[in-house]
Order: sequence, then structure tokens, then C-alpha cells
Amino acid sequence: MLILAVDTTTPHGSVALLENLKLLAEVNCVSSLTHSERLLPAVDLILLERGLTIQEVDAFAVAAGPGSFTGIRIGLSTIKSFALASGKPITPVSTLKALALKLKFPQNRLLCPLLDARKGEVYAALFEVRKGQLTEVVPQGVYSPDQFFTRLPSHRIVSFIGNGVVVWKDKIFEYFKDKARFSSRSLFIAHEVGVLGYGMLRKGKELDLREVKPIYFRRSQAEENH
Repeated sequence: MLILAVDTTTPHGSVALLENLKLLAEVNCVSSLTHSERLLPAVDLILLERGLTIQEVDAFAVAAGPGSFTGIRIGLSTIKSFALASGKPITPVSTLKALALKLKFPQNRLLCPLLDARKGEVYAALFEVRKGQLTEVVPQGVYSPDQFFTRLPSHRIVSFIGNGVVVWKDKIFEYFKDKARFSSRSLFIAHEVGVLGYGMLRKGKELDLREVKPIYFRRSQAEENH
């Protein structure tokens, strides 16, 4: 099964092509260009290098949020267009869960993806690796840092990843001290989005494009102003 996976939810935009769980190609870029300017060229490059057309892709996986409202809309609208043109299914994936998957190593049990949501808030969750699977133990959502960190077990080692780590590193040390671990892995997640998408496809959890919704957790600034 060929899966085209896309993430435009953060500045670390990425596109990946997988055959089942095997990564075939990947384009990662932090750029001054907007996602709308670089997403389609990245998709075109991957398909060209593999000698494929969009009709030959079997399914699409997309990071549906949380993250940048504009980025989420660009990713979803692009993937929905591909699905409409090709008649292929979509699997929307949580940005937070994809980030947590990057930390899934035998020595890591508690995984905390943390995104800067601005306005003094974070998009966050806590996952625990149980029987090889990611289990959500603190729900994904938008929190104040203190509200979120008080829900985590400060007596256990917690591995953190995401752009919110830089913003709130002092606060993390305040709560977790020597129990905090910080990942050096990149924040590009299209590969992980594809892996999670493949898992959903195998379980029959693909969606019709009309059912695919963004994961926001709060209203946009424009909606709040309105």
C-alpha cells in the first residue's frame, strides 16, 4: 500500500511516501516560504523521483492538528483535493501523537509532545507505551503550562518533544528537575503521520473526505474576534 503523508501544522513542514511501514521518500524543510508555496512542489518532487502519479497513491495521511490554524487548513484542503481527484481514502492523524511516536524507544515509557499554542498556552498530551502501543494517559488538549504539568507524574522520567519545549523549558525543570528528558530528534513528522495512518487503514479507520475534520482544541483568533 502506497501512502502519501503530509504535515503542515507547524513550521517543520514535511511530506513522506511510504509503502506500508517502509519509508520510500521524504522532504523536510523549515523555510521562509509558506506551506501553500512549498507543499505542492514537495509532493511533486517525491512523486517524480519515484516515477508515480497521484492516482497511483493508495491512500493519504494528514496531520490534522493541533497547530497553526492556517497550516492545518492548507494540509487538509490539499489532501482532500488529492482524495477527491483520485477517489482514495484519507486518515487524519494527531500532530501530538505523531510527535510522541518519534520518542517511542524501549527506554522511554512516558512521552510528552508539547506544542507552543501561544497566548501563554500549550497543546499537549501524555502518552505511555503499553504493550508496544501508545496509550493516551493525559488527554490531548490546550492547557496552561501549570494546569498541564500538575497532571503529569513528576516522580517518573518524562521525555519531552516539540517546539513548546524551548518556550517552557524553565517551567519543565521547575516541575520535573532531573526527571525531564529532552529529545534531540527533529520535529519533522510526515513519516510518523504515515505510520499512524497505515495503522488506521489496517483497522478500517479511513474516512471519506467529507468526514475529515481539523483538530483545533480552541477557536481561531478570527473566530474569537468575530
